[in-house]
Amino acid sequence: MLIKTLAAACLSVACLCTPVASFAVTSVWVQVAPPPPRVERIPEPRRGYQWVPGYWDWQGNRHVWKQARWVRERQGYAYVQPRWVEDNGRWRKQQGQWSRRDRDGDGVPNGRDRDRDGDGVRNSNDRRPDDPTRR
Repeated sequence: MLIKTLAAACLSVACLCTPVASFAVTSVWVQVAPPPPRVERIPEPRRGYQWVPGYWDWQGNRHVWKQARWVRERQGYAYVQPRWVEDNGRWRKQQGQWSRRDRDGDGVPNGRDRDRDGDGVRNSNDRRPDDPTRR
């Protein structure tokens, strides 16, 4: 009985001391529209990297330009850059993110993008891409 009580107390203390990662997503709403995007020179492609254009961010009480940059490419994903969306006279910034790429062109980005029914024919070339009986 004493061992169970001691083990429970140790477990409780361990839970209190365990760091927890916080992933708070914050939305930025402002009354001021962002200025037009700046014109940037796009460099030659770099193997293994994707060019991310610059954008207007909000810091303090004003828009601040964030320079374009190279980011390491993620296989199967496309980078969607940050953008400002107007809603009833207020502006909200949508964060940039990596989005799953629609590799087969069927309009649905998913993990089965190459050959959904497993018949060896890419979905983009398959007249019946969801027919698992076809071999």
